[in-house]
Amino acid sequence: MEDQELQKNTRAVKVDSAESWNFYVTRAKNQACPIVAHFTASWCIPSVFMNSFFEDIASSCKDALFLIVDVDEVKEVARRLEVKAMPTFMFLKDGNTMDKLVGANPDEIKKRVDGFVQSSRLVHIA
Repeated sequence: MEDQELQKNTRAVKVDSAESWNFYVTRAKNQACPIVAHFTASWCIPSVFMNSFFEDIASSCKDALFLIVDVDEVKEVARRLEVKAMPTFMFLKDGNTMDKLVGANPDEIKKRVDGFVQSSRLVHIA
């Protein structure tokens, strides 16, 4: 029950299929909203460690869409985006990959998310 409540309060959306990935990417593109995607796997301890950190960033950053993709559940998307290691964090704008970070480095991820969202906001204003 507690896990269900936690999932309801998070801004990070779990992607469960290629169709839902396409839906969220299209919606974000139409709204000029950047995407930060966390590619994870339940068997990868660093990925599991990063889940709560990723959800914390998502909760504090309202200007981007945060997606969580389990590579074993959504293999087609992981393969298409050439995700080969976990955790992988991808930064997408208008459906295109703008940046990619592999590894569990909370400080670097926070820095890149902040920079990516800030640059997206500036481009959107201009």
